[in-house]
Amino acid sequence: MSFTSLNPSSSSASNNPHLNGQLPQQLFSRREVIPTRNDILWRIERGAVRTVTWSEDGAFITLGYWGPGDLIGYALSNVKPYHIECLTSVEVSILPPRIWHLDINALLSHIQHSEELLSIVHRKPISLRLWQFLVWLSEKFGRNVEQGTLIDLNVTHQEISEVLNTTRVTVTRLLQQFEEQGMLLRYKRRIILPLPNKLTKNIV
Repeated sequence: MSFTSLNPSSSSASNNPHLNGQLPQQLFSRREVIPTRNDILWRIERGAVRTVTWSEDGAFITLGYWGPGDLIGYALSNVKPYHIECLTSVEVSILPPRIWHLDINALLSHIQHSEELLSIVHRKPISLRLWQFLVWLSEKFGRNVEQGTLIDLNVTHQEISEVLNTTRVTVTRLLQQFEEQGMLLRYKRRIILPLPNKLTKNIV
């Protein structure tokens, strides 16, 4: 399958002139862990990360997925432990506390996305939970292509199961079911949602 990119739909980095140009930046590799510090926030300029914690038995609990324009950092969370893992190569800017208030929109967006994800992981049945998570990813990391919206992020079935509090086997089975029903298309390791997101109401 080939596709033609039409229009990116993911968030762009902040356009606040007070936050651009003079901020120190840092690069991280895929799977590298971004340091958790109380005295700074990281603004993602390029790439994607996930924030996680884990239970006493070692099970991962996903706190969020973040991309360009998002602010991340331990200062935005009271959860311990707190872990920022790069899902791709990542470029970030370093924001000291004295300028955090200048990017209030990104701070509000952080809260909104966290609450959206929290509401999704409590939906029932699991098929609806998975579908709405795919829609959420498409809105955050999607870009328009000829066939629909390409989720431009390689999230494994295991990682999805960790987000949705289910098993990898269940995620694999439901994704195959969605594909058979024409609700999604595969492109290499990516997913394309070809149908309107309103299809959610038909999932049982």
